[in-house]
Amino acid sequence: MTLDLVAYGAFFLSMALTYAIISLGLNVQWGMTGLFNVGIAAFVAVGAYTSAILTTPDTADRFGGFDMPIAVGWLGAAIVSGALSWGVGALTIRLRADYLAIATFGVAVTVQLCMLNLQPLTGGAFGIGFIPRPFAGLQGDALLFSLANCGLMAVIVLVLYLGLQHLSRSPWGRVLRAIREDEAAAQALGKRPIRFRLQAFTVGGAVMGLAGAAQAHFIGFIAPDNYMPILTFQVWAMLIVGGSGNNRGAIAGAILVWGLWALTGAAVSASVPPEEQARAAALQIVAIGVGLCLMLLLRPRGLFGEKSPLSRRLDAQQRPKE
Repeated sequence: MTLDLVAYGAFFLSMALTYAIISLGLNVQWGMTGLFNVGIAAFVAVGAYTSAILTTPDTADRFGGFDMPIAVGWLGAAIVSGALSWGVGALTIRLRADYLAIATFGVAVTVQLCMLNLQPLTGGAFGIGFIPRPFAGLQGDALLFSLANCGLMAVIVLVLYLGLQHLSRSPWGRVLRAIREDEAAAQALGKRPIRFRLQAFTVGGAVMGLAGAAQAHFIGFIAPDNYMPILTFQVWAMLIVGGSGNNRGAIAGAILVWGLWALTGAAVSASVPPEEQARAAALQIVAIGVGLCLMLLLRPRGLFGEKSPLSRRLDAQQRPKE
């Protein structure tokens, strides 16, 4: 029983860490730059399908089957999703707030329709199966397989965290925050906000594509139903709960919200009759919504929210002088 719990814990954490990667990508776009992207599901889906097409075995009725290594699929997913983000950003990056949100939502709907209708490429409503899984040779041992995948995801999240922390503290990251706070002032200092906003949108989209690829290979199967608008809602809740503008918050929020999602799902399965569980699944969304409202009331900046310039100055003044 103890080993089963450890295996499930590793499985849960692995899945939560894939969402943490998506949340890190959104943090680059919204937390650092203030870009209101509600088309997250589209960029995650493009990454997942790209990697699946590159790495799955040959299939007679579908394009792809290149049977490439998983690492090549993940790299391709980040590149293709980043390229899509750049293309979308080049057309929409001048839009502000809700206008950008509407445009990115339109992109998500378009990608959803493509997944459903481009059957020779995406498999249509049936999706793509037989996606190779990391450490496939260990699948006979559930505990070892789960721990190996969890370790791999932890390494990827750590590398991304360190890289994005470096970027956020670099001159590039400081320019992004300056644009977020006061675009006119940043422009007056000789910066080009459109160029920096486009770069941030592209980097965030590439990270989301990598997350989609990792998630697809972890599960082994993808379908259009995996990339509904609820995914966008989940990731936004994760970033807000953890703390927008803080990479630690993006990771912590993903784990916490995914834990709440899994816990409410288990509660629904245990307490609701099987014939009513499809309807009762909406309670998971209600639980996240209630948790989000409580977080906004109790800790508006989230668990690890970014400190304002004034609070940082106050903290510096309170430090003991050497």
